Amino acid sequence: MTNPSTLPPVLGRKLSLAPMMDITDRHFRKFCRLLHPGMVLYTEMVTTGAILHGDRPRFLKFDPTEHPIALQLGGSDPQSLAECAKYGEEWGYNEINLNVGCPSDRVQEGRIGACLMAEPELVANCVHVMSEATSIPITVKTRLGIDEDEDFDRLTSFIRLLKDAGAPLITLHARKAWLQGLSPKQNREVPPLRYNWVHQIKELFPELIVEINGGINTDEEVAHHLKMVNSVMLGRAPQNNPWLLRELAYLHGPEEGLPSNRHDALERHSDYIEEELKLGRPLPILIRHLLGLFQGVKGAKRWRQALSSPQSRTFDSWLDLIKLAKDIEISSEI
Repeated sequence: MTNPSTLPPVLGRKLSLAPMMDITDRHFRKFCRLLHPGMVLYTEMVTTGAILHGDRPRFLKFDPTEHPIALQLGGSDPQSLAECAKYGEEWGYNEINLNVGCPSDRVQEGRIGACLMAEPELVANCVHVMSEATSIPITVKTRLGIDEDEDFDRLTSFIRLLKDAGAPLITLHARKAWLQGLSPKQNREVPPLRYNWVHQIKELFPELIVEINGGINTDEEVAHHLKMVNSVMLGRAPQNNPWLLRELAYLHGPEEGLPSNRHDALERHSDYIEEELKLGRPLPILIRHLLGLFQGVKGAKRWRQALSSPQSRTFDSWLDLIKLAKDIEISSEI
């Protein structure tokens, strides 16, 4: 059985933030790190073409406080992936993750994502070549199957190939993916969840670090899965309710010194907001991930309305939002 205490933080984690396009940008990751110091943060998926031929700093830059952090790559050419993995290592990432789970039409056209499950030997070769090119972990995020192909033995063979190719950690979204007929959103909701398959994979490969993803939304659900697997990857849950990450901070050590409430978290986030505003970043871009911060709390509607207001465009507006957060915290305790 894998002993998390002997692993580097990026592999010994119990919780991670899923790579989500147009969501897990560095502004959201920065706030998530404030709430949960030990979890692993994933970037949005970056294609090999973007790194090799595009604005590399734009795609690879991150704040040092984001460690441990993983770069997720999209691609299918082993040499291109290896070259991008080396860039990721040079930029300081702790892990490189290969996307074999995204079902969108756009990524399929580039031979990226879940469609690669139909080519297991290619995926294994990608992992092997990337592993040979770098000294940091090369991991894989994938599904249980694609389209009509929903066979546990075939999944087991795929996982064995990835492990033998050098992947120490596999993240399994506990659903299959339909490559045609469903939108990415529907692919996160329609195919049934099969958590037992992920639990069984861990039983079959005790030396492999197995992380589960898909439809997990509460502290209780996270605790339940951690009895069977090494780690839980959360996606839409912290997007809709960032404070959930603070509630789960106990998973990675003492909670002393962490934000005591939402208002406290926003005050601590102010220096970052101010620095980004001075660099010309629009406030709505910096705060759009905070809409769900007061989910389940009296006053949440007022908070969402304030963040969505056209007036929320200056640092004065940010200070006004902090005052509003304090009012909501006080009123919720009465």
